[in-house]
Amino acid sequence: MTIVRSLLLFALAALAEIGGAWLIWQGVREQRGLLWIGAGVVALGLYGFVATLQPDANFGRILAAYGGVFVAGSLAWGMVADGFRPDRWDVIGALICVAGVLVIMYAPRG
Repeated sequence: MTIVRSLLLFALAALAEIGGAWLIWQGVREQRGLLWIGAGVVALGLYGFVATLQPDANFGRILAAYGGVFVAGSLAWGMVADGFRPDRWDVIGALICVAGVLVIMYAPRG
């Protein structure tokens, strides 16, 4: 159950961080305004809190592993929100990152 909780928290963190960054991007680059930017700032703040809920107490491990989640999640977000089509190298890179997440977070430790 701990692994499932951790994976769900990574997914929630990705939604908050990637979504927040996307909202700010839309507010600035697509000139959608301060409301979008403000919503992005709030979402990024929520990301910071979500990360603290991970069962593992090691900040460095959590943030390092989240980096891999962020890579894969960002590509997925781009596909859904912006019609981005990753090439095979994007997909291979994302899979390598996800493998890194699994090793960093869930490898047996004695």
